[in-house]
This record gives sequence, C-alpha cells and structure tokens, in this order.
Amino acid sequence: MKAETRGALNAPRGDLRPSSGLRVAIIHYWLVGMRGGEQVLEALCRMFPQADIYTHAYLPAKVSPAIRRHKITTTSVGRLPFAPKLYTRYLPLMPRALEEIDLAGYDLVISSEAGPAKGVIAPPDAVHLCYCHSPMRYLWDQYHTYRNGAGLLTRTLMPPLAAKLRSWDVVSAARVDAFAANSHHVAARIRKYWRRESTVVHPPVALDQFAPVAPEARGDFYLWAGELAPYKRPDIAIEAFNRLQRPLVVIGGPGRTVRALSAKAGDTIRFLGHAPYDVLKQHLAACRALIFPGEEDFGIVPVEAMASGRPVIAYGRGGALDTVRDGETGLLFRDQSVEGLVDAVTRFEAEGLEDLDPMALRDHARQFDEASFVTGLADMLAAEGIAFEPAPGAPAA
Repeated sequence: MKAETRGALNAPRGDLRPSSGLRVAIIHYWLVGMRGGEQVLEALCRMFPQADIYTHAYLPAKVSPAIRRHKITTTSVGRLPFAPKLYTRYLPLMPRALEEIDLAGYDLVISSEAGPAKGVIAPPDAVHLCYCHSPMRYLWDQYHTYRNGAGLLTRTLMPPLAAKLRSWDVVSAARVDAFAANSHHVAARIRKYWRRESTVVHPPVALDQFAPVAPEARGDFYLWAGELAPYKRPDIAIEAFNRLQRPLVVIGGPGRTVRALSAKAGDTIRFLGHAPYDVLKQHLAACRALIFPGEEDFGIVPVEAMASGRPVIAYGRGGALDTVRDGETGLLFRDQSVEGLVDAVTRFEAEGLEDLDPMALRDHARQFDEASFVTGLADMLAAEGIAFEPAPGAPAA
C-alpha cells in the first residue's frame, strides 16, 4: 500500500507515530497450548502490553499467564460445540469468523499466521502486519501428505473444501500491509503461494533458559525432541538408531505415537513421553547431539540445543538452513532417509563434531534472542510509519 493512502500512520520516518499511543489488536489462530507460535505471541504481548487478542479457540489453562493477562476474545468459531478440542473440524468456518471481527478503532493489527488469522478486515487507516509462521501446510505444500493420512470422510471432503480455502487464502493475503516470515524457507513459500514479498524476522528463543554443562556431566546418548508428528520424521530416527545400535532418547508425544514407535524400537532407544521442561533442558545440555530429521518452517529446538552448548545433526532443508552451520555448529545431511541419517551420524563421529566448543555454539544461538526479534519487527513498523516504544520492563529494539 502506498504511503499517501494511510494518512498519519505513514508519515516520513522523521515524524513517526509512537506505538505506545496506539490501540493494538493481535489475531492468533488458536490458543490451546504453548508451542513455538505461542512463544512468539508471548513476545508480542511483551512488546504491546496494551494489546487485545482475538483467536478462534481458547483454553485458558493451556496458555501462559503472560498471554492470559490480556483481553482475549474468541471468534464465532469459539462458540461452537467443543471448539477448544474440535477447532480443526471448523476450519471451513474460520474465514467468515475472521471477517466478522469488528476492528474499528484499532491503529495496529498484528496477525499471527499458521492457521487462518490474517484474513481479518482491518480499518482503512490501520497498519496490518502479519507474522507468518507458515502458510497453512494442509492447504499448500503438505496438502497431499495430510490428505493421504486422513480418514475416508476427510479424504473425500478435502478437495472441494481446500479449493475454496486456497482461493480465500490468496485473496486475504492482499489485505496485509507487510509480512514478516520466521525463516527464509517460509519467505519462499509466501512468495510462491501468495505472491507477496516478506522480511525474515526469526522467532525469539528464550536463550536464558538454557546453558552448557561441564563435559563430565554429559551422557553417551543422542536426543530427539518435539511433537511426534509424521512430518518431523521420528520414524527415520528410530530405524537409524536401531541400525547404529547407539543410545537415543526420545522426548515428546502424543502417547499413541510413542506406543506405535516403541513397538519398532530396539533396546538402545528410550522414550520419555511428554517430559517436564526441566528434563528437556537437562537432556539438551547432556546429549552428544540433537537429531533433527524433519523439514521445519523454523525449528526452535535446534537453537535451544545450541544454546545448551550441543551440536545438531539436521536435515538440510527448511528452517535448519537458517540456524545450523554445517561443520561449525553441527552437521547437515541432504538425504532424508534412514541411510542418510545413518551416514550423517557416522560422519559426525568420524569428524569429531561432538567436540565443538560449547560456548561458540551458544554465541551462535544469541542471534535468535528476543532482542533481535524486537529489532526486526520495530524496523518493519518504522517502515509503516510507527515508532516502537517499549513499555517499562519490555524488551527494547
């Protein structure tokens, strides 16, 4: 959108409007747990303590106090039966629900997009910035994977519903003034599917929660951590470590997937399920390396591993290309298969990458801290005529 069409909000950079005086609305796809997207939302809440939040489904007990202290309003989807648990079933209704949100009086709208969020209709003088974790995978690059893994009814209904949702998804992208992408991988998909340019602003990682340990405190195991979703390829890790006969600890759920994978795992593989956060941190600091065989949009766990002083063995596509430096902070492998991972672990050990300097790994991870995230978004807002002014105690740009 051209500067002259937005009045005072697009004043020259020398006369920026301060963010502290603005009414801010944050649109987040759903609030039913604390994952990477919700960590970004927490950072946005610290940047804009005055912001109101709109979402499709909300489970207060599942989100942090930092989010709960904001005024949170659910869309019409949130009033449907069992919406906090069945929200994905209501996906076809979400576009209309977003367009029903009355944002009159807001000066800044920030949509947090991984499910439908950016399709709101912002006031004509408001700035709409979209922080994109990912274009909806089940509509675009992962459509066939999701459909092939679904039940008969879903497989039947997906083609006509997805076609309509894709059309709306592209049209609604035109309503956004500026896109922030969480990685270069996501920026490429924004360009491919929505034909829009974006600025890469990596998500904030709570680096102060992680720290290296002394060499004698480390273990003799490798670590896989995260949700046991098919696209994260835990199956590759299980079979590869069966062949290697190396110890592997797996942290994550859901329980039914743990049970299915356990049936295929040998004696060297141990499952901890949904372990407490402190247990995850201990294992990140003590492992020989983090195993990361999936293609992620960004992937916070590798940064957490490096902040803990441990290297990463990652599939060399997606967000890992933004975070892992081959031979310097870990190892990237190009063949996403059992054989490819077996070869990668073998090379990792042969090249002595286990002995990379823990403090150098931690220093590398610092570029993904919250201050960098705030600076990136502040620069984007300045280009839209808004000067970010941190509240007392909030992170500064």
